[in-house]
Amino acid sequence: MDAKSRTCLIRHRQALEKDIKTSYIMDCMVSDQVLTLQEEEKVKQQNTQKERAAMLIDTLLKKDNNAYRSFYNALLHEGYRDLAALLQDGIPVFFSGNGKNTMDEMTSYGYFPGGVHWISVGKQDKAGLLIKLQNLCSRLEHDSTLSQRPPLNIEEAKDRLRLLMLRKYPRSLLVLDDIWDSWVLKAFDNHCQVLITSRDRSVTDAVSGNKYEIHVESGLTHEKGLEVLALFVNMKISELPEQANCIIRECKGSPLVISLIGALLRDFPSRWEYYLKQLQNKQFKRIRKSSSYDYEALDEAMSISVEQLSNDLKDYYKDLSILPKDVKVPTKVLCILWDMETEEVEDILQEFVNKSLLFCDRNGNSFHYYLHDLQLDFLTEQNRNQLQELHKNIVNQYKRYYKLHVPVLSQEDCMYWYNFLAYHMAGANMQKELRDLMFSLDWIKAKTELVGPAHLIHEYVEYSSVLDQKDSIIRENFQEFLSLNGHLLGRQPFPDITQLGLCQPETSEVYQQAKLRAQREMGTFYLEWINKKSLKNLSRLVVRPHRDAVYHACFSRDRQRIASCGADKTLQVFKAESGERLLEISAHDDEILCCTFSADDKYVATCSADKKVKIWNSRTGKCLYVYEEHTEQVNCCQFNNSRSQYLLATCSDDTFIKLWNLKDKYCRNTMFGHVNAVSHCRFSPNDDYIASCSTDGTVKLWDVRSANELKTIEIKEFFRNADEQQDDVEVLVKCCSWSRSSDTILVVAKNKLLLFDVTTCNLVTQVIISHHSTIQYCDFCAGDELVAVALSHCSVELWNIKSLSKVADCRGHMSWVHCVTFSSDGSLFLTSSEDQTIRIWETNKVCKSSDAVLKSELDVVFHNGEVMILAIYNQKHIQLINGNTDSIIMQTEPQESLICCCCLSEDLKFAAFGQENGEIKVLQLLDGKILTSQEAYKTSVQHCRFTTDCQTLISSAHDAVIQVWNWQLNECVFLRGHKEAIKDFAFLENSKLLSWSFDGTVKVWNITTGITEKDFACHRGAVLSCAVSPDGSRFSSTSADKTAKIWSFESSSALHELKGHEACVRCSAFSPNNKLLATGDDKGDIRIWDVLTGELLHFCSSVTVDEGEPTHGGWVTDLSFSPDSKMLVSSGGYLKVSLEVIKKV
Repeated sequence: MDAKSRTCLIRHRQALEKDIKTSYIMDCMVSDQVLTLQEEEKVKQQNTQKERAAMLIDTLLKKDNNAYRSFYNALLHEGYRDLAALLQDGIPVFFSGNGKNTMDEMTSYGYFPGGVHWISVGKQDKAGLLIKLQNLCSRLEHDSTLSQRPPLNIEEAKDRLRLLMLRKYPRSLLVLDDIWDSWVLKAFDNHCQVLITSRDRSVTDAVSGNKYEIHVESGLTHEKGLEVLALFVNMKISELPEQANCIIRECKGSPLVISLIGALLRDFPSRWEYYLKQLQNKQFKRIRKSSSYDYEALDEAMSISVEQLSNDLKDYYKDLSILPKDVKVPTKVLCILWDMETEEVEDILQEFVNKSLLFCDRNGNSFHYYLHDLQLDFLTEQNRNQLQELHKNIVNQYKRYYKLHVPVLSQEDCMYWYNFLAYHMAGANMQKELRDLMFSLDWIKAKTELVGPAHLIHEYVEYSSVLDQKDSIIRENFQEFLSLNGHLLGRQPFPDITQLGLCQPETSEVYQQAKLRAQREMGTFYLEWINKKSLKNLSRLVVRPHRDAVYHACFSRDRQRIASCGADKTLQVFKAESGERLLEISAHDDEILCCTFSADDKYVATCSADKKVKIWNSRTGKCLYVYEEHTEQVNCCQFNNSRSQYLLATCSDDTFIKLWNLKDKYCRNTMFGHVNAVSHCRFSPNDDYIASCSTDGTVKLWDVRSANELKTIEIKEFFRNADEQQDDVEVLVKCCSWSRSSDTILVVAKNKLLLFDVTTCNLVTQVIISHHSTIQYCDFCAGDELVAVALSHCSVELWNIKSLSKVADCRGHMSWVHCVTFSSDGSLFLTSSEDQTIRIWETNKVCKSSDAVLKSELDVVFHNGEVMILAIYNQKHIQLINGNTDSIIMQTEPQESLICCCCLSEDLKFAAFGQENGEIKVLQLLDGKILTSQEAYKTSVQHCRFTTDCQTLISSAHDAVIQVWNWQLNECVFLRGHKEAIKDFAFLENSKLLSWSFDGTVKVWNITTGITEKDFACHRGAVLSCAVSPDGSRFSSTSADKTAKIWSFESSSALHELKGHEACVRCSAFSPNNKLLATGDDKGDIRIWDVLTGELLHFCSSVTVDEGEPTHGGWVTDLSFSPDSKMLVSSGGYLKVSLEVIKKV
């Protein structure tokens, strides 16, 4: 506590003890956290009121200024205003400001009646120190009537200064700025109060008296830096030019550099741009001396501390030139570098810390060290010609220490080497060592397990000049492997990298290494595709930044960053090149539905189901504005395209579109006219219009300046049948996209793309994308010809809107694709999905790809050691493919109606396919000739299969009827009985057929007579699959009601109801020994049950404790046991083989 405060409290102690009641006063002080509960209890234990007050004051006298202020405020709060007035004069004053201004302020408050005397000392020899002492004595004697000669030596000057401070200036403060040596400080040791500033804390060791060390932060905040700069140039912060922000960023918070630049700008106010460029180019020598600064240039100010080191310490300090920026280096790394014991290294580093040449951060029992960015820049510049050798030295020391091993996570230096070993190798230009490291599956596996894939991808790009000195092919192999599989490698449990490598093209170095690993690992099960030569992954990068569905993602205008948001309530910003995360913000209280960059990329806006819209600084992640005027969830947000004004359009389920100016707290305009939820809004490229899409079946165009409605386009008109009234048609308009010229607008609803002329609102053209899935999103490419369309069936298609032709089919996502957006120049586009991933695609690469687009509905026959595949190509052709050689044996002519399903006969003589128009055709495989056809259904055919005698074809469509067609005799039997559409069917023995339906029932049919022989009411929800036991006595059913059941063909009651799944049970499989049943669900979980008892034997969770990540990327779509019942293979997003599961069972 200050002497003044203490004196005031003691002087009025008697009055305080007489009048105050301590209980309520202590409540206030406890809440201010200046009085502990133990101290409060000690006061309460006193017998009388006066004794309690005395104990409280005794306790206060042992505390600091905060306690005095809290006591004073408590007196006011409890009504003791007269007593508080007694303490008024002793209230400690807290000063803001800096340097000499603060000292003047302290003097005016009477803290130092003798005054504050400031002397700038700096680095001095004895002659210089004597001059400093003579000048100080002369200054202090200036009002003396007796004129004295100057002291002739340091000892005489010291004595005279002592007498002056004792007799003439008692209770004064002597400020010694920039002390370098302890012998200099001793000259001022005259038992008065001294405040010193120094870069070396050890200078005070040689003087007596009480010492108090004040910790000064290593850097100023950005705001504080601007404040200091504004004081130097005598301007308000708001008046500073744009270069001021950049200068503060380049100064990296260094008070030394900010003060020097500020002093220079005060003398040369037109040099903002000049000094900014010198800082950016690290031209420290050109930042020359100001009249008010002690050093000739910035490089001298930064180097003077280094020059005071011994030669040995200078060499050690030079070794720090190669440390990476913004990284705290553990002691162990420097122990390896210098081949020393920990204690020796810590002693050396403490010398640097004492002289403010290095900073130390204590983390538990270990120390981590780091340099200020500008100090590191200076060191790098000073030792530029030696950097390569310094990097080589640390790599060699690492190799010498670890030999053939790699550090493990329990070692404190582990993370440093995984993050920066490649950086040092590249800095040393050690090409062979760097290639051996980064072209190693062992290193990739180890590093991605610890830090994820993004950093490695960045290193392949960053160090390509070193890695590609021979050729770029191998680096491209590994970079592509990591870019496309990194989202898998970052998962827990970590997938087998050997298996992933075996999926690469056979010419890839990744594949070659994986094959060698597989051959060495005896007893491990691996799969290798035999037809992968034709497989090309068109994605450029796949990232998985979220832990739930990704609803929206977009490029920054400069194409360098991507922002994404989704069901996990976070906003993510990451590098478009590598997927390296830049920001992760828990942004909202509910799902985030949309995000967008401003035109200059400074801001990101988000909107959410929590009804809020928020604006963020895209670099720092700071929340700048929160808008809360919408009353329902906000579905979309879009910035305008101009950099001169920040406008944001938002739309909501509350039927309104709102226009916000970022400078205003409230919205500028509210646009109303829709009668249902507004799902999407977008500015025209010229910013004249806003288009809005609604679930009321309309698109509206609004004038941005006036916020008036200009036009309404009734989208429902284009979906109405001739006999329907307009109000009877329900059309949800999902989104829209403007052409670059703003003349046309593309609208998405159901499965159609509709292009309208903005002026006339006339339909220019329309495209029916698919009959089996809905369009989720669309976006125009920059050239106005190409349109990207995101579909609910997991794919993205590119269409030429002028020729009305499909250009490409982009597959890879494992669930609904929610969003597709092009970069501003159209060279890239990205897609985001329910499967938690974002894929980045190269537009030209996708459009030029000649890969066949095969539908997933295909049939396979294994015949005489060969694999024969019948597949649908581009929905228009049927192809017969030899799976062993990947060669096309037969391809049909294009069909008029899209092909939906196909099948092969077991003798490989015939094939059949069903079409969208309900027609079924049978063809001869020898020459592809159509033998017969039948118009079987009014809706698209979903399934068709030959019987074993190849004479009968069984089919189902989007209705409740199964057709049994003897195509050779042209005779039909219809199986009618289900009340809703057939999900699928399976053959049983003796001309029996098992079918299951969305109506929740399973039926057994005699396909000869068409009679229903068994009818099972299985589930409340749709039956999604059935499996028949190998002995034919039982079958299983799985359902959307999250249950599975085991049935006997002899009973209409279920043998066992299998509960526990938390999502739709998608599939099931019996083991060949009839003992086990495996079931898989849409959450990715697999359960294994005892067939006889219905007991759950094993739970194969898709979700890890650490990450909460599904191993199948979503649904489990199929299950199969090995012939010996010891192995289970599951498929979904990925193929997964479980060996241990069956062993445990």
